[in-house]
Amino acid sequence: QVQLVESGGGLVQAGGSLRLSCAASRSIFRFSPRAWYRQAPGKQRELVALITSGGSTNYADSVKGRFTISRDNAKNTVYLQMNSLKPEDTAVYSCNAEVMGNHYWGQGTQVTVSS
Repeated sequence: QVQLVESGGGLVQAGGSLRLSCAASRSIFRFSPRAWYRQAPGKQRELVALITSGGSTNYADSVKGRFTISRDNAKNTVYLQMNSLKPEDTAVYSCNAEVMGNHYWGQGTQVTVSS
């Protein structure tokens, strides 16, 4: 059963913007900490941004000032607004939710930034 579904990825030129969405199908995720990770070819998966149930956020240094994570608890959805995209942002972006120590993942969405 797919519980987290990402959308919004695609191909964009450097300097452009994309908005990713992660919709959750179960109410247990509504107030759970949520995060976006990414994995580029040949590299380890890295945390991009995290948002707590209370709305506090944390970002990787490489995206600070360019990416914004937000959540709409009524829609059970988390967003990642990505501005000023760079070729090094190219990766598969995956949504994560943590519930009582268990981590749940979406299938991932490809983001490709051309130079």
